[in-house]
Amino acid sequence: MASTTAEGERFDVAKFIDDRPIGTREIATLVIVSVVLFLDGFDMYFLGKILPAIAEGLGGESVDMRPVVTYQQIGMAIGAFLMPPLADRIGRKPVLGLCLLVFGGLTLWAAWSTSFQMLAWLRGVSGIFFSAMLPIGLALLSESTPKRRRALFMAIALVCFSGGNLGSGIMTASYLDELGWQGFFIFGGVVPLAALFLLLFIPESLAFRVNRNGSDPRIADQIRRLDPLAQVPVGTVFYMGDQAEVSKYGPLAMFGSRYRIQTILLFSLCFFSLGNIALLANWLATFMYEFASLPLETFAFYMIIGYFGGASGTLVMGWLMDRMNPYWLIAAYFVVDAVAIFSIGFIPPQMAVAFVTALVVWNFCQVGGQTGINNLATLSYPPEMRSSGIGWAGGFGRLGGIVFPVLGGMALAATMPLEMILGLTAIPALIIAALVFALGVVNGGVIGGRQAAKA
Repeated sequence: MASTTAEGERFDVAKFIDDRPIGTREIATLVIVSVVLFLDGFDMYFLGKILPAIAEGLGGESVDMRPVVTYQQIGMAIGAFLMPPLADRIGRKPVLGLCLLVFGGLTLWAAWSTSFQMLAWLRGVSGIFFSAMLPIGLALLSESTPKRRRALFMAIALVCFSGGNLGSGIMTASYLDELGWQGFFIFGGVVPLAALFLLLFIPESLAFRVNRNGSDPRIADQIRRLDPLAQVPVGTVFYMGDQAEVSKYGPLAMFGSRYRIQTILLFSLCFFSLGNIALLANWLATFMYEFASLPLETFAFYMIIGYFGGASGTLVMGWLMDRMNPYWLIAAYFVVDAVAIFSIGFIPPQMAVAFVTALVVWNFCQVGGQTGINNLATLSYPPEMRSSGIGWAGGFGRLGGIVFPVLGGMALAATMPLEMILGLTAIPALIIAALVFALGVVNGGVIGGRQAAKA
């Protein structure tokens, strides 16, 4: 069925995308982006699960892995600031392909690391590329999906990204002894390189082409491939009907008087949230191994169960944000998150049911709460600065991803009690809850120009 809004020689591409039925190309884009994000999630999270095994394999102790964790987080911060603008300039697909190629190749190379310093450099450079895949992949998916299904498709892709965390947990619990730590790097390198071919089966973002050049003849060709019945006369100029004129200040407008306080609060939220996520993703398995004598395989098995808490938290957050005040909802998530983190430090792992319950609640609130923050960042800026707002907020969060794991490494080196480490780690979750509450007050309950739903 053709759905066009051709008006003389002008064609509204946004309406064309939104009016299309969900078809083969939309499903293919969802599947391929989800696969790419799964691989991204695997490479981002497997290191923390096998960190003590890597340290032993390189002839050292867990504390010797601190530069590896730090360099990886620095690379991820650099990538969050640099790579998304590159995707805005040359296209979503080529940058996704570049990321898969480079981080896949470097991850494969890391399997033959002979020192902590060599591994640190390889993970640092890899981080530049795999940290950028999430925002770029979500941009491609959102720009290829009708508005009525956009949130659902993005939620599915985010669950698949978390599925990479699950996959690394399953491998750790089942195959660490058989594969060794090198096997994880081989898998994490070979599969992304193979996935490069998947990008051949999906088109470039129409929104990207229109924003670059509304007279690009490739736009008409792509529209005809999507809908052979579309009427696209020669010389048609294409535009995105849902976008206003770009501010002359570009992304710097988010620091102007209208958005300044909101931007400071959002960036601070991401700093504490992504910082805490990086700290626990990289060091929690080691903390439990060193201070609670919990085997890596057992902890990985527990985290497999915890993954379903995170997936549920993402889906529940997406469903509730349209039905109640999201500011109060996200704040409540992080208050419970703080309680769960604190509980993990005090519940002995031998009390398996209670310990796993705390892990599930923690994952539910941490992953679901971060989903809520991502949605706030998406809705809080107008279209002309939205991509930069999301990308730079994430980049600022990656700075927290540098600072917090360093503090975790210091706590490990100081052999602080587990209860104290996780008690201190719970404090940022409470700070996040307070910042979200403040953001709701500053914005007067308004998100993206509409009143927040009442609880």
